[in-house]
Amino acid sequence: MTDIDPTVAPSGPGCVECDEVGGWWFHLRRCAACGHIGCCDSSPAQHASRHAADTGHRIVQSFEPGEDWFWDFRAERPVAGRVLADPQHRPLDQPAPGPAGRVPADWLDKLN
Repeated sequence: MTDIDPTVAPSGPGCVECDEVGGWWFHLRRCAACGHIGCCDSSPAQHASRHAADTGHRIVQSFEPGEDWFWDFRAERPVAGRVLADPQHRPLDQPAPGPAGRVPADWLDKLN
């Protein structure tokens, strides 16, 4: 598998694992190899970097509106990427942190 597959769509509008357990996230990251959407390392569960460690899929792209940067978890640095399949970011009506209704009032205290 390549590090970046521009044909793969995102796995959904939010963090796969957080959605499974009713959790919440600060920002979202998209695996450039398989489209998995995970929460960022500032989020309590850090699912994007966990996905990278578990699968060897080292490159993510921000899944936040207005951001198009890529990050290589193995090299721990930004890298150049390619345009990935749409959609390019989480739904605009979904807040950050999100999703609406699952973010605790003291969310700032829970960031990493």
